[in-house]
Amino acid sequence: MRPVYVTGHRNPDTDSIASAIGYAELRNRLDHDNTYIPVRLGDANAQTRWVLQRAGVSEPRYLPHIMLRVRDVMEQEFERSHGDESVRSVGLTMAQKDLDLLPIVDDDGNLAGVMTERVLARRYIRESREASSIADAPAMIGAIVDALDGELAVGEDHEVAGRVWVYAMDERWEDTGIDRGDIVVVGNRDDAQRRVIELGVALMVVSNGSRPSDEVLALAEEGGTAIVLSPLDSYVSGRMITLAAPCRSLMDREPLTVHLDDLVNDVTEEVKDVHYGAAVVIDHERPVGLVTRRSIVSPVPRRVLLVDHAEQGQSVQGIEQAEIVEILDHHHIGSIETRVPVRATFDPVGSTATLVIERFRQNGMEPSMEAATVLLGAVLSDTVILNSPTATDRDRAVVEYLEKRLDVDATEFGREMFEAGSDVSDATAEEIVTRDAKEYEVGDGTIAIAQIETVGPALDARRDELLTCLQKTRQRNGHAMSALMVTDILAGGTTLLVSGESAPVHRAFGHDGDDGVVELPGVMSRKKQVAPVILGAF
Repeated sequence: MRPVYVTGHRNPDTDSIASAIGYAELRNRLDHDNTYIPVRLGDANAQTRWVLQRAGVSEPRYLPHIMLRVRDVMEQEFERSHGDESVRSVGLTMAQKDLDLLPIVDDDGNLAGVMTERVLARRYIRESREASSIADAPAMIGAIVDALDGELAVGEDHEVAGRVWVYAMDERWEDTGIDRGDIVVVGNRDDAQRRVIELGVALMVVSNGSRPSDEVLALAEEGGTAIVLSPLDSYVSGRMITLAAPCRSLMDREPLTVHLDDLVNDVTEEVKDVHYGAAVVIDHERPVGLVTRRSIVSPVPRRVLLVDHAEQGQSVQGIEQAEIVEILDHHHIGSIETRVPVRATFDPVGSTATLVIERFRQNGMEPSMEAATVLLGAVLSDTVILNSPTATDRDRAVVEYLEKRLDVDATEFGREMFEAGSDVSDATAEEIVTRDAKEYEVGDGTIAIAQIETVGPALDARRDELLTCLQKTRQRNGHAMSALMVTDILAGGTTLLVSGESAPVHRAFGHDGDDGVVELPGVMSRKKQVAPVILGAF
């Protein structure tokens, strides 16, 4: 089941995070075929942390991007073999399962290498016309017995590592090439059997179901030559011996590996270029999946549900690659584009949290006490305790409902919340001018407007510092204009600090503001009183 990530905008405020939490809860109750996960795109501010703590809710997990990761496309069900398994066993598995690659693990379950078709082919298609050998891939006699479906008649299981011969010549043939420690396949010829034992071979394989005489068996016992009885003919027996080598001796020890959170875009070319067309996904050295060429061709995108925004510049990084399943917002229709029709709500109320509560009630459900608490904080935050011009009768009805549900006084709750969130004495200028900053497209460029609520003139003494920081952040981000709304909830007004192209601001509000400071008494809402006016002036 692919999760649906429910997310607000970057530089999240209380409404953004609370709406993600509340709407994820509702969708999980209504849609049992999917899992909805609330996430955040940035650090929670002091106000939001206070609300979450009051509700006993943990911060949603941080989502740095929505781009496909390896874990999203990998094949989780895959074959693997141990390094002690024979080449024949591994080859049969690859043939039966139609595999181009098979991960090989060690005793600890860690990735040791991979077996590939190319490795197998290079093992058995050689330019050399010399005798076959397992000198570079020693095999246990027990593994050879298993490969031959044979019987160990003399000797004990131990490792052999010589050349492999089929002895078909007359016993008087002098230049056999056979040497001490080799492996020799012979038929039912007593003289040939004695001869190879005299040569000191490590293992003699008697083919075609033949059994040596007691004298030959005794001679082998005395000379230290193991004897295996094979039901197969001499040629096949010789080939099966070379297939009994452990696969670790032939595997590719430096396969292409990737990690769970690697971006698919970053590994695609490597997967395409490697001859076996796949990468092993490892987690703490253990193989946990495979990424193949097939899995990265038209992969299924990650899914996201957007709340409290519809601007691509405000959304999660990689949003253009994701599948947007729904948008729930109380702002204007932004620049987000979808590939297919989706359910999208743009409703002019004071807070997205209001829309979330209305959805609960429309479905005959009530939010949990935890969700109700954070959603109350969100409505009060976005409407400045219902004093903002954006506040509607629907917001007031939601607050009244939540007061009863939680048995709290909303005005007192809101005052505590704003007091807790307005302490910026320890905040840097960078943190202040980027907190809850939103980007807007204007012509071929962008502008940014941030907002911070204070209780009293807490930031008056830091205006020059904030203006300098605004200029630096504007230049760094390439904005035509950057502005900071310092909104005093007690005085019911805003001081607007501006850097960059200020003429539209002057046109919008009829103020000179050449020093970068514009006083806006009675202005409290960015969404209704500032952003649309400035955008219109551009």
